[in-house]
Formats: sequence, structure tokens, C-alpha cells
Amino acid sequence: MSDLSRRNVLSLGVALGLAGVAGAAPAWASSAAGASAGDPWWVWDDEVDALMATVLDNGQVPAVNTAMRSWVNNDDPLPGGLPANLATWLRKVNKLPSWADPVKLRRAADFNRRKDTYLFMLYGLGSGIMSTVIPREAKSVYWSAGGADMQDRAAKTFTFGYDLSDRNGFEPSGQFVVTANKTRLVHAAVRHLLPRSSRWQAVADEPNRIPISNGDILVTFHSLGTYVHKKLTEWRVPMSAADEEAFLHSWQVAIHLLGVREEFIPKTWAAAYAQSEQVLTPILAPSQEGRELAEDLLGLTAQIDLGVTRGFLNEFVRYALSDTVGDWLGLRRDYAAAALVRTGWPAYIAFREGLIPIMPVGFYMFDQFIRALAMLFLNKVTSPTTTPITIPTGNRPGA
Repeated sequence: MSDLSRRNVLSLGVALGLAGVAGAAPAWASSAAGASAGDPWWVWDDEVDALMATVLDNGQVPAVNTAMRSWVNNDDPLPGGLPANLATWLRKVNKLPSWADPVKLRRAADFNRRKDTYLFMLYGLGSGIMSTVIPREAKSVYWSAGGADMQDRAAKTFTFGYDLSDRNGFEPSGQFVVTANKTRLVHAAVRHLLPRSSRWQAVADEPNRIPISNGDILVTFHSLGTYVHKKLTEWRVPMSAADEEAFLHSWQVAIHLLGVREEFIPKTWAAAYAQSEQVLTPILAPSQEGRELAEDLLGLTAQIDLGVTRGFLNEFVRYALSDTVGDWLGLRRDYAAAALVRTGWPAYIAFREGLIPIMPVGFYMFDQFIRALAMLFLNKVTSPTTTPITIPTGNRPGA
């Protein structure tokens, strides 16, 4: 897939939305719910939340969006035209943490390049659809401004996935640090705006009715990074220990840049798996908002000829997530396609990885499907330059 899928590897996954003790469940995961500095569901992003509330209430968002349009690369100077206190905050946070390892980050970028075919499928048809059965995430997305137009939302969040997986994403010439901070500003704006929605208030169960806590961002991480690592392992995709460590490290840095406190960030994959089992797996459930978002996302693929049926698409989602999730989302069964996916995809991986010598019967079909799906987002999701991440000024119309 090379550059084609690398530029799109996270588009669907991030269109919706993203423990200190190695190998053990964090203490907060089993504690009773309640306001606590050690409980990520009661931790938001206080400093930037206060800043963005002022920016929104003073009507300064359009000017801030205009100013930030030219702020792209990690080593770009901050643009003029920003409120002084916001500029001061951005200067403080617009850098990698002291513990970021540039060698691991470069290795993670190379890993993304080498495994881009599987990553594209997992982030797109796995993580992206999983987010629609994470009720808090689905409801927050649906009732926020972006939920009314998922193609536009995918276009605006396309930058996050591209920059995270890009070879130079964390380098001075890359763009991910800036992109993460723009995303952090969007999160702060949503935390101020969404509680004003009566429709969201009617279905929300967040503490203090404030969305996108540290806990919510961790859940999103597990639906992306942890889920993908687990599936690559299950699919027997060869990965070295150094590759696995580097892949985790890139996500550790990413969620730090989104404002997650370091004590909540898993130190190892064992800790990530334990945390995921406590904070993600038990909350997966259907919702009306999630069903509509899933149909919107899967419906995007109907805009070009992918060379496969909608039944095939449904069955790949079921294969990547489970029949339970497929049933929650009302994905119609296609048993012939199911048999093809469940036998053909493992053979496709084995041949690509040099584990079997003879090309399997379905290889060409899977290869063309992945390329066509990537082309959909190249054609329909415009470039980061023309569709920048922007701060919203309201919620979903009618919310």
C-alpha cells in the first residue's frame, strides 16, 4: 500500500472522536466512581478548558481559526493574532515530553509504513466502527457539530491520522505535535459547548456532565492502539519486540500530547491490555446515535466501486470486531462473504508476509479492495492544507 494507505491509515478511526504500574491494573480502575485526582474520569484539561471557554464566550474562535491555518509544522513559530494567554499556553505545551525517545518514534513510523495494509483495515473498519459502540463517544460525536456531517468530520480529522503515522510526524519538520495541540483545543471547545446541548444532556452520563475526560481519551486509545496491537498478534502478523515497543511509545506520546496525565498512561502492552479490559471492554454497547454514525461511516464506502459487496464490508466488520457488535449495529449477514473473509484474509496475510509460497485465490480481490478503500479517502477527504482542524463554535444543528 505504501504512501496510499499511510496517508489514510487512521482516517476513519480518528474521525470519531481517541497505568502507571507495568503489567497490573491501575488502582483507579477498580475504585468506586467519584471525584478524585487519581480517577481519570474526573480529570479533564483545566487550564486549556478555561482558556477556550473565554475564547468561545468572547467570539474569538473565527480569528483563532484563521490565525492557526498557517501554523502547520512542529517547528513553525506560533502565528500572530492569537489571544495572549492562549499563545502563552501553546508555547508551553507545543513540544515533545522529556521522556519521548526519538529513536523509538522513528522506528514506529517505519513500522507503520511496513504494516500499513493491516493498519488501514484495522483502524478503518475496526477502530472506526468500534467507536460507534462506545456509548459516551458515539453520543458526544453525534450531538457535537461534526456529527451532522461525517464526511466533513473525517476530512477535518484526517490530519491527525496522517501526521501520527507519517515518517516525520514527530520530527521538527513533521506536523503531529501541532496537530495534537489543535485537537486538544477542539476537545476543550467541545467540553464547553456540548453541555449546552439539551439533546446531549438527555443521554449523557459523564461525571459533572462534561465530555472527553482523561478516561474517555484512554478508552479511545484502547479502541485504537491497544485493539490494533491485539489484532495484529491474533492475525499472526510478524512483529519484533522493538517494533511493538516503538508502536506503543508513539501512542504514549500521542495521548500525552492530548492532555492525558502521565500516571494514567500504560507503561507496557501488558498494562495496556489490563487497562483496556477494565475501561473499554465492559462499556461496549449499542446506542441509537452509534447505529446512525456507523451507517454514515460505512455508507461513505458506497460512493465508489470498491469491487466488493456491502455484505462483504459488513462481514469484514464482524470479523474484525465480533458478531455481537455486528448485531448491535444491524449489519445484515452475508454468509458467503463471511466464509470468504474468514478463510481468505488469513491467507492474504500469510502470503504477504512470506509465510506461504503460493498466492491464495482471494489475494487480488483483497488487495484491490484495500486500494479502492484508500482511494475513497484520497478522493473524498481533502488534504490537511485545504481542510484544517478547526475549533467549533456550536453543536449539532437542533441539539
